[in-house]
Order: sequence, then C-alpha cells, then structure tokens
Amino acid sequence: MLEQQLKNTIRDVADFPKPGILFKDITPILHKPELCDDIVNVFVNYCADKNINAVVGVESRGFLFGFALANKLNVPFILVRKSGKLPYKTIFYEYDLEYGSAKVEMQVGEIQPGWNVLIHDDLLATGGTAEAAAKLIQMQKGNVAGFAFVVELDFLNGKEKLNKYSENIISLVNY
Repeated sequence: MLEQQLKNTIRDVADFPKPGILFKDITPILHKPELCDDIVNVFVNYCADKNINAVVGVESRGFLFGFALANKLNVPFILVRKSGKLPYKTIFYEYDLEYGSAKVEMQVGEIQPGWNVLIHDDLLATGGTAEAAAKLIQMQKGNVAGFAFVVELDFLNGKEKLNKYSENIISLVNY
C-alpha cells in the first residue's frame, strides 16, 4: 500500500526548522524512482475527472511532483514562489505561517480566466501556503479545482481552511 510505503520512507527530523517542530522530510522518497512514479500516478488518477487546465506548484518541494504531474496531464506547470524570486511582473499574497509570516508570488498572465487549477505542495500543515496559492489563482480569475499533497498533518486542521476553495483535497499519507 502506498501510504505505508510513504510512512516507511519519510524521515522525521526533530526540532526543524525550530525547537518543538517534528519535520516530515520527504527527500528520502526521491531516492526511490518507482515510489515517485506511484505518487504521480495516484495524483493523475485523482485528476482524471476534474478537467484540470494547469497545475500550480508551491515553492520549493511542491515543484518536485507538481512538475511531473503537470507533464503527465499535458497541462502548464505554474510556479508559486517566495517574494523576489520570479523575473517577470508578479502578483503577491501575504499570509501568516505557524512560525512567522510569508509572502508568495506568481507571474501575471500565467493563469487564464476560467481555468481549473490544481494546487500541489508536498505537505499540508495549517493550510496557509496552500490558501495563499488559492488566493493568487482567484486574483487571476482562475478556479481552484483541488489540492494534492503528499503529506497531511491532520492535527493542524489545514484542510478546514482549504474547503472554502475546493473540497477536492487529496493527501497520500496522514499523520
């Protein structure tokens, strides 16, 4: 089962990025090409009936599977990055994190009005970053078709924050 393979592969790192946080490190997954293929294929199957026009990947670990997913779906891959990292004209959204605040950007014109966009990131915690991506999509008159995460930290209730954008939320492993 994919969930058990992921739990056996994901590494716990204590006190990162600050004391008291137990970080779920997905980088060991990247050493297992077959497991990476399985992840992307589950996401592709999830998207089959959602008429996805683009995939948004959230910096930086959201780029890993998001790009592969967009390629398999034959749709554009769009970056959401930290402030100051994109070279063209951008729109931004500022939000609070569980350990501070952040500002993310997307280049203007990346999303066409009416497009159905899937948001992908490696991990759903409080939902702040995924919600910021949803706001950026809405600012460009796109529709949030769903969210796809490798890991979800259930105890932080991030899904509750995202349900107002789309109830199509998949997480491959939950803690």
